[in-house]
Amino acid sequence: MLSLLYVSIFAVLDLLYFWAFYNILVLAVGLRHLLREGKKRTIVPVFERACTQLPTISIIVPVKDEERVVGRLLKSLLELNYPMSKREFIIVEDGSTDKTSEICGKYAELYPDQIRLVHQTVSNGKPSALNFALGHVKGEVICVLDADNVVERDMLLEAAKYFEDGSITAVQGKCCSINAKESMLAKFISYEEAVRYETYLRGKDVLSLFVPLTGSCYFVRRSVLIEVGGWGVECLSEDLDLAARLTEKNHAVKYASDVRSWQENPSTLKQMFRQRTRWFRGSMEVSLKYGRLLRNLNMRSVDAEMTLSGPFMFLPCMLGFITGVFSLVFPFSHNQGLNFMAQGLAILNTLTLFLIGIALVYLAKPVKVTNLRWLPFVYVYWLAQNFVAFYAFAQMVCRRPRKWTKTTKSGVTTIE
Repeated sequence: MLSLLYVSIFAVLDLLYFWAFYNILVLAVGLRHLLREGKKRTIVPVFERACTQLPTISIIVPVKDEERVVGRLLKSLLELNYPMSKREFIIVEDGSTDKTSEICGKYAELYPDQIRLVHQTVSNGKPSALNFALGHVKGEVICVLDADNVVERDMLLEAAKYFEDGSITAVQGKCCSINAKESMLAKFISYEEAVRYETYLRGKDVLSLFVPLTGSCYFVRRSVLIEVGGWGVECLSEDLDLAARLTEKNHAVKYASDVRSWQENPSTLKQMFRQRTRWFRGSMEVSLKYGRLLRNLNMRSVDAEMTLSGPFMFLPCMLGFITGVFSLVFPFSHNQGLNFMAQGLAILNTLTLFLIGIALVYLAKPVKVTNLRWLPFVYVYWLAQNFVAFYAFAQMVCRRPRKWTKTTKSGVTTIE
C-alpha cells in the first residue's frame, strides 16, 4: 500500500516537473524578448497607409447594465485615429435594466454614421450577443471590446499593420489596468495581468505556440470568423473556445503589445471570485471539448491543450508544493529519490517566482526594484486561485447550471 502511495506521488511530481519546466521556458523566452525590446526601443512613427489600403474594421461591444462605463468607452471610440469611412461601432444592448440603453441611444442619434445600436430581444450572455452582432457588421476585420474598455487613439492603426500579412487571421492586443490604484487587490491583479501579457503571451508568440484570446481587445478576420462558426453560445469562455477552433482550423493568433486598450480589473474579492470561477470552469470545459486537438500533433495544438487544461493543474501544483516543503522539514526517510524530486519542485517554484519578480521590476514605468515587495503576495494569491479552481471544478463535476455572469464595473479611473 505504501509503495502504491509512493508511485502515485512520483507520478504527480513527474507531471508537475514537466508542467513547471514547460512554463518556465515560455516565461523565460517572453522575458528575454521583452528585455531585448526594451533596450532597442526607439520612438517609432505611427503606422500610416493610404486610406484606400486600410482594412475596414467593425468594433463589436456587447453591453448590459453598464451605465457607469459605457459612455466613457463610446467617447474614446469616437476619438480613434482611423478614417471614419473605414470603421464602424456596433453596440449590442442585451436587456439592460439601467440607463445603458438610453446612453447608447443618445450617442447613436448624435453619431449615426459611426455608431449603430442593436437590441437583442433575448438576453443569453456575451457569446450570444456577439453572434447577434455578427449579422450586422460590414468590416473585413472584427474587433471585440468590453463596455469598460477605454481604447488608445492609435489602436486601430496599430492593429491594421498586422493584417497586411495575409497569414495572420487574428490578433490579441494588450489590455492595461485602468483602475490599478482602486484597491490593493486591483493593483496586484494589474501586475499579474502585465506579467501575463508581456512575458507569458509574448513568450508563446515568439515560440509560435498557442496564443489564447483574452475576451477583449482582440481582432479576427470576418471571413475566418464565419468559417469557424462565430462564438460558442454555450461557452463560459467564448474567447478560449474561439481560439481553440481557430487552432483546429490551423489559424494562429498573434500577440501585439502595441495594440492597447485599458479596462477595469476586479477590485474586491467577490468580483475576483465570480470572474475567476467563470474563467476557470470555462477553460476546463473547453479543454475537455477540444481534446481532439491532440489528434493533429504539432507544437501549437499540444500547447493549446496544455494551456486550456491549466486550471486542472492548480490542485496537483498545490499538493506538489506542500510535498516539497514537507520533505524539507520531515524528509521521507525510506525514499531519498522522492525527497530529491519534491525539493527540486520547490526550487522550480522559486525560479518561477524569480522570473515573475524580474518582470514585475521591469514592467513598472519607471523601473522600480521596490515592486519586489509584491512577491510574498504571489503565493498567497496563488493559493486563493487554487481554491477558486477547485470550486469551479466542483461546479462542473456536480453539473451545476452553466450561467454566464458579468463582472460588475465601478467606472473608477486611476490612471493619469
